[in-house]
Amino acid sequence: MASTWWPCLVLALLFSEAASGFSRSPLRLLGKRSLPGGAADGIEVYSTKISCKVTSRFAHNVVTTKAVNNADKAKEISFDVELPKTAFITNFTLTIDGVTYPGNVKEKEVAKKQYEKAVSQGKTAGLVKASGRKLEKFTVSVNVAAGSNVTFELTYEELLKRHQGKYEMFLKVQPKQLIKHFEIEAHIFEPQGISTLDAEASFITNDLLGSALTKSFSGKKGHVSFKPSLDQQRSCPTCSDSLLNGDFTITYDVNRESPANVQVVNGYFVHFFAPQGLPVVPKNVVFVIDVSGSMAGRKIQQTRDALLKILDDVKETDHLNFILFSGGVTTWKDQLVQATPENLQEARTFVKNIRDDGMTNLNDGLLRGIHMLNKAREENLVPERSTSIVIMLTDGDANAGESNPERIQENVRNAIKGKFPLYNLGFGNNLNFNFLETMGLENHGFARRIYEDSDADLQLQGFYDEVANPLLTDVEMEYPQNAILDLTQNSYQHFYDGSEIVVAGRLADENINSFKADVKGQGAFNDLTFTEEVDVKEMEEALKEQDYIFGNYLERLWAYLTIEQLLEKRKNAQGEEKENLTAQALDLSLKYHFVTPLTSMVVTKPEDNEDQTAIADKPGEVAISAIPSRAYFIGSQPPQNPYYYVDGDPHFIIQVPEKNDALCFNIDEDPGTVLRLIQDPVTGLTVNGQIIGDKRDSTATNNRKTFFGKLGITNTQMDFRMEVTTEKITLWNGDEPSTFSWLDTATVTQDGISVTINRKKNMVISFGDGVTFVVVLHQVWKKFPGHYDFLGFYVVDSHRMSAQTHGLLGQFFHPFDFKVSDIHPGSDPTKPDATMVVKNHRLTVTRGSQKDYRKDASVGMKVACWFVHNNGEGLIDGIHTDYIVPNLF
Repeated sequence: MASTWWPCLVLALLFSEAASGFSRSPLRLLGKRSLPGGAADGIEVYSTKISCKVTSRFAHNVVTTKAVNNADKAKEISFDVELPKTAFITNFTLTIDGVTYPGNVKEKEVAKKQYEKAVSQGKTAGLVKASGRKLEKFTVSVNVAAGSNVTFELTYEELLKRHQGKYEMFLKVQPKQLIKHFEIEAHIFEPQGISTLDAEASFITNDLLGSALTKSFSGKKGHVSFKPSLDQQRSCPTCSDSLLNGDFTITYDVNRESPANVQVVNGYFVHFFAPQGLPVVPKNVVFVIDVSGSMAGRKIQQTRDALLKILDDVKETDHLNFILFSGGVTTWKDQLVQATPENLQEARTFVKNIRDDGMTNLNDGLLRGIHMLNKAREENLVPERSTSIVIMLTDGDANAGESNPERIQENVRNAIKGKFPLYNLGFGNNLNFNFLETMGLENHGFARRIYEDSDADLQLQGFYDEVANPLLTDVEMEYPQNAILDLTQNSYQHFYDGSEIVVAGRLADENINSFKADVKGQGAFNDLTFTEEVDVKEMEEALKEQDYIFGNYLERLWAYLTIEQLLEKRKNAQGEEKENLTAQALDLSLKYHFVTPLTSMVVTKPEDNEDQTAIADKPGEVAISAIPSRAYFIGSQPPQNPYYYVDGDPHFIIQVPEKNDALCFNIDEDPGTVLRLIQDPVTGLTVNGQIIGDKRDSTATNNRKTFFGKLGITNTQMDFRMEVTTEKITLWNGDEPSTFSWLDTATVTQDGISVTINRKKNMVISFGDGVTFVVVLHQVWKKFPGHYDFLGFYVVDSHRMSAQTHGLLGQFFHPFDFKVSDIHPGSDPTKPDATMVVKNHRLTVTRGSQKDYRKDASVGMKVACWFVHNNGEGLIDGIHTDYIVPNLF
């Protein structure tokens, strides 16, 4: 079962004068700009409350923020909330001076037309996008007249899933300012009774937390309240900035006197099943590991570390094997072997010697592992009462052997034949995650993305912990015939210790007196049946706890679970089946007011005496690619901020998140040449870079190495200039220069601009909320002959730059498409060639990799990309000499 992050929240109020351009761009209220009580430049945020009600694992969350504009002119205020990707927004309202503007959920296409009409009239909207591993960010902006009050209220719901023995409610708290009335309050009602309840905060010591936090539980009820005073919010006794910046976590579990619990309310039922104390069913596990060249460096090391820790947890009754695939396939053993101490020691030696090499023959690697499990079962090499699992890890797409995703899916499906699950782990972003997800789901498993970070080995180990202890196989949840309608999924290949199976449905007869549910499954030693029978009338009386139960919670739980499962099935469906699943999910989304990938929420609010439309989408399937500069559209966004950079010799890298891939090209020009990297006529931002040459032979033309040695960054609207060299950083505000050394650690802020210098490493330049650059300093060993220090330039946020932005990097800030086909061996056997169609050009490209040095300027992290030859010709607009300019400014 996947872990649950609930209700994940970040609050940051933004303000600006209502005008376009970065000179009056919204600024986050940070540090010295904050005033006591949350007031800044006339905007006062005086109240924020997160109210959570959980009934039988179903969470109903309301986030309310209140502000007043005490200035003598209109201000723009933005409301930000981070919420779980598994949650559905159910309502958003704006209340301005006592008048409330409610949201209405509509079919996505209907809402899209309404949005496009609003945008064509120059009106503004809102924004929902992915934020980190498990969150998505909701943002909406509104102009507030002088003296006016505004209240933002966002409601969302989700079903909490049990993970490793507990339900976890995770709140990301970041108000960025002091707030007079700040409160988090959670009421939990569990008919089984609450067995444990805890709360903690990462941003505050236990001593300080204790006086602001209260938590209690008794019987079926639990309560948590976090209500820090203004003084408790301060980062120091005399400071005006807030220490509320981090994670607030609530965890709980319920009593397990019986392995099952059935609840029936108003014609709907839910059945929770989580037995304890059963012996673990032996596992037969095949690890199918990608060891292609793209896994080199930290990824292969983290994979080795995770597998070694997993081997420490393997039980002696288990059987296992390792399959490694690159251009070919290598196995540790010819068949599955028992996890005896001797075999585990030999396995550790094998894992320690795993090395990266070559291409990616994913098809043959998977089929070898599946065949091995099938053979072990047929030849009785494993216990009869055991369960088989395939765990596959890859960081890229197949490019050797069978590389067509649909044929690979067909081959795997025909080989497994529904007998055991396939779990696909996708390492990083340079892969087709939809392919891995589809293949996992159609083989009774799932896909999980492993994020490239320092904790990747812990992510891998954490996944294994979820499936390490199967207690039952072939689990069937059975109910009286003809008594149930609209049942959610009720059969599962496995029940894993620490998780929970949840089934919901509708009763055919609401007036029945009793309800019986059976669970059948195969245990480690015998077949088991668990029976639960409830008196419906008696239960409904017991559940009348109006202070804790919100409305028709059980019906909404059923609707949530049904929609979630319909959307999962829809991913693998085709033709008429997909149309039927879509229609069912859409009907339920509209009926229960859920914002799902098929619906959008429309809010109409006033703007200069006209109606103004905001639309909230669930990030997911269909993206509206063109986002006008004044529209904060609540729509589908890429799964992470796209980034663009130039570093090294000089290598340009363009991440394309819609493709989970990247493109790269080099520019070969003479030292002294200045190239235009970014130019935005609307915001006034320009970035130029000057090339320096390799000292070893600056006259050479073959294999010459060049780098960027100077950068010029200007913003004409702010009358701001910056020159960055490998020795110093100079800032001009008007005609007045300020000079800093790379030996400094400093932060410089002025209206709309923040510059942070990290000694001898990098610097971060932000223009308001929506444009952020990072400059990386590369210092070469001085005794190493013939090398210059040089700079790398990274664009990590560009979403507030206009659609007119251009330049060698800037032209790619707008969505574009490309298609890669005919992948075949190139002159270098480790770097295949392919045909790419992009911008109406057909190009020959080569698979390779470059380095991302943002985190570590000495080592860097590999980024796989398709290399476009001849100075990017065919990919960039025009030719590269079109981007040469006379000087840095």
